[in-house]
Amino acid sequence: MRTDILSGKKLLITAGPTREALDPVRYISNHSSGKMAYAIAESFLQHGAHVYLVSGPVCIDLKHPRLKLVKVNSANEMYLACCRFFEMVDIAIFAAAVADYRPEKIAEQKIKKDDNAFLIKMVKNVDIAYEFGKVKTPNQVSVGFALETNDEMTHAIGKLNKKNFDMVILNSMNDERATFGFDTNKISIIKKDFSQKHFPLKTKKEVADDIRYEVTNLVEEMHLVEESILEYENMYR
Repeated sequence: MRTDILSGKKLLITAGPTREALDPVRYISNHSSGKMAYAIAESFLQHGAHVYLVSGPVCIDLKHPRLKLVKVNSANEMYLACCRFFEMVDIAIFAAAVADYRPEKIAEQKIKKDDNAFLIKMVKNVDIAYEFGKVKTPNQVSVGFALETNDEMTHAIGKLNKKNFDMVILNSMNDERATFGFDTNKISIIKKDFSQKHFPLKTKKEVADDIRYEVTNLVEEMHLVEESILEYENMYR
Protein backbone atom coordinates (compact mmCIF):
# COMPACT_ATOMS: atom_id res chain seq x y z
CA MET A 1 0.00 0.00 0.00
CA ARG A 2 1.31 3.45 -0.89
CA THR A 3 2.22 5.49 2.19
CA ASP A 4 1.43 8.84 0.55
CA ILE A 5 -2.05 8.00 -0.74
CA LEU A 6 -3.78 10.25 1.82
CA SER A 7 -1.52 13.25 1.30
CA GLY A 8 -3.69 16.17 0.26
CA LYS A 9 -6.92 14.16 0.41
CA LYS A 10 -9.93 16.00 1.85
CA LEU A 11 -12.09 14.32 4.46
CA LEU A 12 -15.42 15.14 6.04
CA ILE A 13 -15.90 13.56 9.47
CA THR A 14 -18.95 13.98 11.68
CA ALA A 15 -18.52 13.57 15.42
CA GLY A 16 -20.29 13.48 18.76
CA PRO A 17 -23.97 13.76 19.66
CA THR A 18 -26.56 16.29 18.59
CA ARG A 19 -28.85 18.21 20.91
CA GLU A 20 -32.49 18.71 19.98
CA ALA A 21 -34.04 21.54 21.98
CA LEU A 22 -37.29 21.11 23.95
CA ASP A 23 -37.35 24.63 25.36
CA PRO A 24 -34.72 27.34 26.06
CA VAL A 25 -33.03 25.23 28.78
CA ARG A 26 -33.71 21.56 27.96
CA TYR A 27 -32.78 19.25 25.11
CA ILE A 28 -32.84 15.61 23.99
CA SER A 29 -29.44 14.02 23.30
CA ASN A 30 -27.47 10.78 23.64
CA HIS A 31 -24.33 9.43 25.32
CA SER A 32 -21.87 9.89 22.45
CA SER A 33 -18.53 11.29 23.63
CA GLY A 34 -17.03 11.91 20.17
CA LYS A 35 -13.86 10.05 21.17
CA MET A 36 -13.95 7.62 18.24
CA ALA A 37 -14.52 10.27 15.58
CA TYR A 38 -11.84 12.57 16.97
CA ALA A 39 -9.36 9.66 17.06
CA ILE A 40 -10.17 8.96 13.40
CA ALA A 41 -9.64 12.62 12.51
CA GLU A 42 -6.27 12.63 14.28
CA SER A 43 -5.16 9.43 12.53
CA PHE A 44 -5.92 10.85 9.07
CA LEU A 45 -4.29 14.19 9.92
CA GLN A 46 -1.11 12.36 10.90
CA HIS A 47 -0.99 10.87 7.41
CA GLY A 48 -1.27 14.05 5.38
CA ALA A 49 -5.03 14.49 4.95
CA HIS A 50 -7.04 17.69 5.29
CA VAL A 51 -9.97 17.15 7.66
CA TYR A 52 -13.28 18.99 7.95
CA LEU A 53 -14.58 17.89 11.35
CA VAL A 54 -18.23 18.74 11.97
CA SER A 55 -18.76 18.13 15.66
CA GLY A 56 -21.64 18.13 18.07
CA PRO A 57 -20.98 19.18 21.70
CA VAL A 58 -18.00 17.23 23.11
CA CYS A 59 -15.29 17.76 25.72
CA ILE A 60 -12.34 17.10 23.41
CA ASP A 61 -9.72 19.51 22.11
CA LEU A 62 -8.01 18.85 18.78
CA LYS A 63 -5.84 21.32 16.91
CA HIS A 64 -3.92 20.87 13.66
CA PRO A 65 -2.97 23.14 10.73
CA ARG A 66 -4.92 20.93 8.31
CA LEU A 67 -8.01 20.68 10.53
CA LYS A 68 -11.13 22.79 10.07
CA LEU A 69 -13.42 22.27 13.07
CA VAL A 70 -17.07 23.28 12.75
CA LYS A 71 -19.06 23.12 16.00
CA VAL A 72 -22.81 22.51 15.86
CA ASN A 73 -25.62 21.52 18.20
CA SER A 74 -28.66 20.15 16.37
CA ALA A 75 -28.95 17.57 13.60
CA ASN A 76 -30.14 20.25 11.19
CA GLU A 77 -27.11 22.42 12.00
CA MET A 78 -24.85 19.42 11.38
CA TYR A 79 -26.51 18.71 8.04
CA LEU A 80 -26.20 22.31 6.84
CA ALA A 81 -22.53 22.38 7.89
CA CYS A 82 -21.83 19.10 6.06
CA CYS A 83 -23.50 20.35 2.88
CA ARG A 84 -20.72 22.93 2.54
CA PHE A 85 -18.18 20.12 2.09
CA PHE A 86 -20.04 17.38 0.18
CA GLU A 87 -18.76 18.33 -3.26
CA MET A 88 -15.14 18.96 -2.32
CA VAL A 89 -14.23 15.93 -0.20
CA ASP A 90 -12.64 12.67 -1.31
CA ILE A 91 -13.79 10.73 1.76
CA ALA A 92 -16.73 11.16 4.13
CA ILE A 93 -16.88 9.33 7.47
CA PHE A 94 -20.19 9.62 9.30
CA ALA A 95 -19.28 8.82 12.91
CA ALA A 96 -21.64 11.20 14.73
CA ALA A 97 -24.58 9.89 16.76
CA VAL A 98 -27.13 12.11 15.07
CA ALA A 99 -30.61 12.24 16.60
CA ASP A 100 -33.14 10.55 14.33
CA TYR A 101 -35.96 12.74 15.65
CA ARG A 102 -36.49 16.22 17.08
CA PRO A 103 -39.46 17.90 18.79
CA GLU A 104 -41.88 19.33 16.23
CA LYS A 105 -42.10 22.55 18.24
CA ILE A 106 -39.66 24.16 20.66
CA ALA A 107 -41.39 25.82 23.60
CA GLU A 108 -40.64 29.54 23.74
CA GLN A 109 -40.58 29.49 27.53
CA LYS A 110 -39.25 26.93 29.99
CA ILE A 111 -41.72 24.08 30.36
CA LYS A 112 -43.00 24.17 33.93
CA LYS A 113 -43.45 21.13 36.10
CA ASP A 114 -47.06 19.99 36.32
CA ASP A 115 -48.91 17.19 38.05
CA ASN A 116 -49.83 15.78 34.67
CA ALA A 117 -47.57 14.25 32.06
CA PHE A 118 -46.98 16.17 28.85
CA LEU A 119 -46.60 14.80 25.35
CA ILE A 120 -43.96 15.74 22.80
CA LYS A 121 -44.65 15.25 19.11
CA MET A 122 -41.45 14.25 17.33
CA VAL A 123 -40.57 14.65 13.65
CA LYS A 124 -37.80 13.04 11.63
CA ASN A 125 -34.44 14.70 11.19
CA VAL A 126 -32.65 14.64 7.86
CA ASP A 127 -30.40 11.59 7.39
CA ILE A 128 -27.05 13.23 6.60
CA ALA A 129 -25.27 10.11 5.37
CA TYR A 130 -28.25 9.15 3.19
CA GLU A 131 -28.28 12.59 1.58
CA PHE A 132 -24.55 12.34 0.83
CA GLY A 133 -25.10 8.87 -0.60
CA LYS A 134 -27.55 10.29 -3.14
CA VAL A 135 -25.04 12.79 -4.55
CA LYS A 136 -21.66 11.12 -4.03
CA THR A 137 -19.59 10.44 -7.12
CA PRO A 138 -17.74 7.22 -8.05
CA ASN A 139 -14.53 8.97 -6.96
CA GLN A 140 -15.77 9.59 -3.42
CA VAL A 141 -15.62 7.12 -0.53
CA SER A 142 -18.43 7.05 2.03
CA VAL A 143 -18.05 5.32 5.40
CA GLY A 144 -20.79 4.87 7.98
CA PHE A 145 -21.14 3.63 11.53
CA ALA A 146 -23.71 1.20 12.89
CA LEU A 147 -24.06 1.03 16.66
CA GLU A 148 -26.59 -1.71 17.29
CA THR A 149 -28.27 -3.52 20.18
CA ASN A 150 -29.71 -6.51 18.26
CA ASP A 151 -29.49 -8.17 14.83
CA GLU A 152 -26.28 -6.23 14.44
CA MET A 153 -25.03 -7.56 11.11
CA THR A 154 -28.47 -7.39 9.47
CA HIS A 155 -28.88 -3.73 10.43
CA ALA A 156 -25.32 -2.87 9.38
CA ILE A 157 -25.77 -4.42 5.92
CA GLY A 158 -29.09 -2.61 5.61
CA LYS A 159 -27.33 0.70 6.18
CA LEU A 160 -24.61 -0.25 3.70
CA ASN A 161 -27.20 -0.61 0.96
CA LYS A 162 -29.62 2.17 1.89
CA LYS A 163 -27.02 4.90 2.35
CA ASN A 164 -24.71 3.95 -0.52
CA PHE A 165 -21.79 3.35 1.84
CA ASP A 166 -18.56 1.82 0.61
CA MET A 167 -17.88 0.53 4.10
CA VAL A 168 -19.73 0.25 7.43
CA ILE A 169 -18.12 0.15 10.86
CA LEU A 170 -20.23 -2.04 13.15
CA ASN A 171 -20.01 -2.08 16.90
CA SER A 172 -22.45 -3.57 19.37
CA MET A 173 -23.86 -2.28 22.64
CA ASN A 174 -23.54 -5.89 23.81
CA ASP A 175 -19.73 -5.81 23.69
CA GLU A 176 -18.19 -4.92 27.02
CA ARG A 177 -16.10 -1.72 27.08
CA ALA A 178 -16.92 -1.01 23.44
CA THR A 179 -19.62 1.61 23.86
CA PHE A 180 -20.10 5.22 24.94
CA GLY A 181 -17.57 6.76 27.29
CA PHE A 182 -14.89 4.07 27.11
CA ASP A 183 -11.46 4.59 25.57
CA THR A 184 -11.74 1.18 23.89
CA ASN A 185 -13.87 -0.17 21.05
CA LYS A 186 -14.51 -3.44 19.26
CA ILE A 187 -15.53 -3.25 15.62
CA SER A 188 -16.33 -5.23 12.52
CA ILE A 189 -15.90 -3.75 9.04
CA ILE A 190 -18.30 -4.66 6.25
CA LYS A 191 -17.49 -3.53 2.72
CA LYS A 192 -19.66 -3.01 -0.33
CA ASP A 193 -18.88 -6.50 -1.61
CA PHE A 194 -20.14 -7.79 1.79
CA SER A 195 -16.68 -8.96 2.81
CA GLN A 196 -16.20 -8.75 6.56
CA LYS A 197 -13.26 -8.18 8.85
CA HIS A 198 -13.57 -8.56 12.61
CA PHE A 199 -11.26 -6.96 15.15
CA PRO A 200 -10.64 -7.60 18.86
CA LEU A 201 -11.15 -5.01 21.59
CA LYS A 202 -8.57 -2.23 21.13
CA THR A 203 -7.98 1.35 22.20
CA LYS A 204 -9.90 3.87 20.13
CA LYS A 205 -6.60 5.19 18.80
CA GLU A 206 -5.75 1.70 17.50
CA VAL A 207 -9.27 1.30 16.10
CA ALA A 208 -8.92 4.66 14.34
CA ASP A 209 -5.69 3.46 12.73
CA ASP A 210 -7.42 0.24 11.60
CA ILE A 211 -10.22 2.27 10.03
CA ARG A 212 -7.75 4.60 8.33
CA TYR A 213 -5.86 1.61 6.93
CA GLU A 214 -9.03 0.04 5.49
CA VAL A 215 -10.23 3.34 4.02
CA THR A 216 -6.81 3.92 2.49
CA ASN A 217 -7.02 0.50 0.84
CA LEU A 218 -10.35 1.49 -0.70
CA VAL A 219 -8.90 4.73 -2.02
CA GLU A 220 -5.90 2.93 -3.48
CA GLU A 221 -8.15 0.34 -5.16
CA MET A 222 -10.13 3.17 -6.76
CA HIS A 223 -6.91 4.74 -8.03
CA LEU A 224 -5.79 1.45 -9.56
CA VAL A 225 -9.12 1.10 -11.36
CA GLU A 226 -8.85 4.68 -12.66
CA GLU A 227 -5.31 4.06 -13.88
CA SER A 228 -6.38 0.85 -15.64
CA ILE A 229 -9.22 2.65 -17.42
CA LEU A 230 -6.90 5.45 -18.55
CA GLU A 231 -4.32 2.95 -19.76
CA TYR A 232 -6.99 1.07 -21.70
CA GLU A 233 -8.34 4.28 -23.25
CA ASN A 234 -4.83 5.39 -24.25
CA MET A 235 -4.18 2.04 -25.94
CA TYR A 236 -7.17 2.45 -28.26
CA ARG A 237 -6.92 6.12 -29.13
